[in-house]
Amino acid sequence: MPLECADWLLKPTTHIRTTFGEPKEAADWFAEQLVQHYGNFAGTYAPTVADPDAIVRRLSEGDDVVGGWWVTGGRFLSLSLIACSPHRVRRDYVCPVR
Repeated sequence: MPLECADWLLKPTTHIRTTFGEPKEAADWFAEQLVQHYGNFAGTYAPTVADPDAIVRRLSEGDDVVGGWWVTGGRFLSLSLIACSPHRVRRDYVCPVR
């Protein structure tokens, strides 16, 4: 994982799963990913279902939404929504489009 969330924007576009034009689309994707992986969370901790309205609000304010959880099999699930247009911290980083 990068030291700064904005550094995710430097990944080659071939390694980016998807991009979104609207915060609502991104929030729905994040919530769907949590639901899809819910049965795989390791240990007694599992995240609650994401609040899409809170995610939309954060993205609209230029904040990133990042989560990471251990899942079964010693794997790690990382979900990151990086706001850009441009990014509020690294204004010189270009927003990838996929």
